[in-house]
Amino acid sequence: MSGLSRLVLALSMSVMAVACTNYGQRPKYPAASSPLKLDRVVLYRNGIGYFERQGVIRGDILTLKVRKDQINDLLKSLTVVDRSSGKALSISIPLSPDAWQSVALSTLSPGSGSLAEVLDGLRGTRITVTTTEAKKASGRIAMVERININHLYRANDESPPEEDFKLTLLDDETASVVRLSEIKKLSIHDKDLVMQLHRRLDASSGEGMFKQVLIDIRLDNNGPHDLVVSYVAEAPLWKPTYRIVLSDDESQEALLQSWAVVDNTSGENWADVDLSLTSGAPIAFQYDLHTPRHIQRPDLSERGLQKQARVAVGETTMEEEIEASEAAGADAAAAELQKLKATRSAKPRSAPKREKAAEAFAVKDEAAINELRGGHAPAPPGISMGTLQSSVTAKTTSKQVAGLTQFDLENRVTLPDGSATMVALINQKIQGEQTFLYRPGGSGSGYEYNPYRVVRFNNDTEFVLEPGPISIYAGGSFVGEGLSEAVAAKANATIPFAVEPRIVVRSQISRSSGETKLLKVVAGVLHTESFNRVETTWKVTGMKQNTPYKVLIRHPRQGSNYDLFKPKENVETLTDAYFIPIRVGANKTKASVNVIEQTPSRTTLSIWDGQAVGLLDTLLSLSFVTDDMRAKIKPIIDLRQEIGRIDTEIRGLKAQQHELDQRLEDTRKNLKAIKKDPKATALRKKLGNRLDEFSAEAAKIGRKIVALNSKRLEKKIELEDLLKDFTIIPKN
Repeated sequence: MSGLSRLVLALSMSVMAVACTNYGQRPKYPAASSPLKLDRVVLYRNGIGYFERQGVIRGDILTLKVRKDQINDLLKSLTVVDRSSGKALSISIPLSPDAWQSVALSTLSPGSGSLAEVLDGLRGTRITVTTTEAKKASGRIAMVERININHLYRANDESPPEEDFKLTLLDDETASVVRLSEIKKLSIHDKDLVMQLHRRLDASSGEGMFKQVLIDIRLDNNGPHDLVVSYVAEAPLWKPTYRIVLSDDESQEALLQSWAVVDNTSGENWADVDLSLTSGAPIAFQYDLHTPRHIQRPDLSERGLQKQARVAVGETTMEEEIEASEAAGADAAAAELQKLKATRSAKPRSAPKREKAAEAFAVKDEAAINELRGGHAPAPPGISMGTLQSSVTAKTTSKQVAGLTQFDLENRVTLPDGSATMVALINQKIQGEQTFLYRPGGSGSGYEYNPYRVVRFNNDTEFVLEPGPISIYAGGSFVGEGLSEAVAAKANATIPFAVEPRIVVRSQISRSSGETKLLKVVAGVLHTESFNRVETTWKVTGMKQNTPYKVLIRHPRQGSNYDLFKPKENVETLTDAYFIPIRVGANKTKASVNVIEQTPSRTTLSIWDGQAVGLLDTLLSLSFVTDDMRAKIKPIIDLRQEIGRIDTEIRGLKAQQHELDQRLEDTRKNLKAIKKDPKATALRKKLGNRLDEFSAEAAKIGRKIVALNSKRLEKKIELEDLLKDFTIIPKN
């Protein structure tokens, strides 16, 4: 193994060790901490959270402690409002030594970087290298160049490297060149740089990236100051989960319940905070605002030296001097934030350790049970639409914020760091039903011809339902679960939750071309439209029921240019398909439906095309065509048909002419063959007479063809004169 391979392997092993060490590690410090109380948290579905702190402080400096890995998000979004004065505030952010590191240090992030990149970033640094042959070379790094060395290896080498690099070291006046693949050991002489490298590796291994830096917000006086500080920091996205309870009757009513699973991994406790959850797809990204950046500027020094001004006589004018004054301060929003009433936080009761302890809480006295139920009336089912609706309290309001739906919880929330909670968002009755849905390909392996059982519901709420799992309840128990895409407010959704093997769906496809339709005639050019059709027959075979049931077929579109031809009732249009309903009648086991899709194909035909006469003749039979229009169309048809007959006659004559020409050629060959034969006098005479007959007949046919062509030309000119100003557009 070469020296370069050993170094790369060692670097890979260290990166793997770092990854294993940091897996599952949580930050030791909060994303940001301050003497101000955390008052409001807004969580999004894009990996960030909005945090708002409020409070009164004395002094002229407010210090925030911000984790290094969160400082760029904070710099993008930090807002400070002094509600007591409204004065402008300045913010001081210290730069750590790591911010001034060379390019080499930036390549040391896990999963990136190579020895060549590191050395190239350390140009000018003095190092000593030891090769695999125990040779040493010292000097300042001058350059690192890529070289192709495939041609240096023999063909029988198992895995020759595709490329290598050569390192040039400059020591006084001597330059040494070493291949990286031959380096066994490397020493860096700059101790400060080595220390920075170790710091960077510490940060990559998780020892330094979660430490906090101080941000000083300078106020205009010693206070007191009533401050509102807000910022954005990384936060886990909140996760929705849903429950739909179907009605046991035919009312097509269902219960929709929704919760949000909220995780607090911020590094601090959320104590009595105002919590909001935002749905939608806001854009969020990382952007380094903390590291100083420089760009290369063009050097115009020589350009300036090459310029030379021409001597000119000076002139004096009076110019008004305008001094620009800098505006200090900024308008501060001074709106008082309304305090919400703190609600009591219910503490979960610890679970008993033994079964006997659990039995002590069980009420076995039937009289006591009846007393709890308010009498001897029988209790409703434990799992039903009514009981589940009454068991959940969802005090949530919604509003639209820049196109996003924001859920505001009416009650404040307390959530310790490193824990999660479920917050009820929706507890509302909606329109919903249970039916069947067949998708081409079936419902999975072994169910290729079977549909899904689905719940179809309308999101009657004001909330956008984010993608998440949906548990389905019916008949007092769990019957399945599905997964939902985002469902807009007032939109319909179809959620598969089980397979129905008792129903089989099959299809049959046929293709055909429809009739050609005349769109318009302009100056002898016929604009036509024809249709290619695809007919799909869907057949459903299922169980016999006393009541009818419906199977939805998800019929994929044949193409973007295909449309349904005479669509059936209650067909729903999707982005790339249709929902085609098939109703199986009461006490029936079979039903079918035909779906016809067609795509128009438009083209133009000349009046000389064979289909032209038929299309014009069809035009005469249309009801909207007036007598005047017929008087114009009929001569065109007659002339075109007459020219057609002439063309047919000419084609026949030309066929005869071609046959005579062939006979003449054969006769001439025969005469030539017996020209010198003294015994063939009679045969020569006979062939000569036949040659004269064929020639006369050919001349006669030629004269007929010329006459017909002359007649055709006259008719063609007459037809073109009629078509010159003839335009007609049939009505649909």
